[in-house]
Amino acid sequence: MASKAAGRKLRSSRHSHVAGAEHLIDRLVADVEHGRFERSLSGLTAVAAAVTTAEIYLEHYKASFGNKWMWSPIIVTPPVMVAGIGGVFSKRWAKTVLPITAGIYTANGLLGEYFHARGVARKPGGWKLASYNLPMGPPISAPGLMTIVGGMGLLAALLRREK
Repeated sequence: MASKAAGRKLRSSRHSHVAGAEHLIDRLVADVEHGRFERSLSGLTAVAAAVTTAEIYLEHYKASFGNKWMWSPIIVTPPVMVAGIGGVFSKRWAKTVLPITAGIYTANGLLGEYFHARGVARKPGGWKLASYNLPMGPPISAPGLMTIVGGMGLLAALLRREK
């Protein structure tokens, strides 16, 4: 009997967000449990893709877009932004268009990681002079931000939507 009462008390305390969450973390967990986070993450993906791509554009502009692949992050961003905004308003967009565009965006970030690592390797001394070539070459971890933003879009597509 005592364990049943403890279980009810635990469940009721876990779902105390109905009466108002006591802590911010409780409210965030409640948002995920009830599907409100899916819409927020879709919108956040669109905004983060715009900010990330603006920074990418400025850095690749400084490099004079010396490699044609430097244009790929600029090209794959608008569909992610449209899908993210669409995912805020439509479950169908969040479950169909957003994962496709976010997957392409993520793959493009991984491709960028390869190109940046290759850029460091092509500098005089390559990886043997990593202490010099990492700070002076292409930023090795910068494409990871693009990969993370794409992952946010993929996660948004997996989350449950509010009814």
